[in-house]
Amino acid sequence: MTESVWLREERSRRGAPPLTRERIVAEAVALLDEEGIGRLTMRRLAERLNTGSTTLYWHVDTKDDVLELALDAVFGDVPIPDDGADWRGAVVALMSGWRRAMLDHPWSAAVLGGRPLLGPNVLARTDALYAALAATGVTGPRLAAAAYAVANYVIGSALTQIGARDGAEHAVEEYLARNRDRYPALAEHGHLPGDGWDAAFAQGLDYLLAGMAPL
Repeated sequence: MTESVWLREERSRRGAPPLTRERIVAEAVALLDEEGIGRLTMRRLAERLNTGSTTLYWHVDTKDDVLELALDAVFGDVPIPDDGADWRGAVVALMSGWRRAMLDHPWSAAVLGGRPLLGPNVLARTDALYAALAATGVTGPRLAAAAYAVANYVIGSALTQIGARDGAEHAVEEYLARNRDRYPALAEHGHLPGDGWDAAFAQGLDYLLAGMAPL
């Protein structure tokens, strides 16, 4: 993978064509929301911006750059809890906002895989997560493990829910019913939460956080 866009210095705006990185990112997010990752190309993005590819490449080098920038922009919509919030409430609020951002922008959960999360919006929210979890008394590698567990639970939850859209959930339940002898526990209790995605997410997060409570 090429070096992250966040690890390179942004080009000087002096002499830059009449287009801003902010406008590029906003249009990229709109394109991704409307048409998905498969339709994102530098040429397609340039067309939507009514400009040429050369002008676009002045600001961003690759499609990967655009995806990293767009992903960080999405996380900018996640509210950061107040400093005075209790640690558990802060984590729940932060992770609920994180999940909602991914559900509102379904492509974002897939983009997370294999990319360094180094954008300022992502780092600010990750820092807030660390700060909240640190209130339990854990530090160092244990704190990193706790944050890793919570963040990956949220990502996995969003990916599962996004994948179950468009009627897939009903098909899964029918398949399990037909194969009850092979998967008896799944057939009895259900593999996906149906209409209770929010409740299932909250309960799962509660299970995680219960194991992180201060002694």
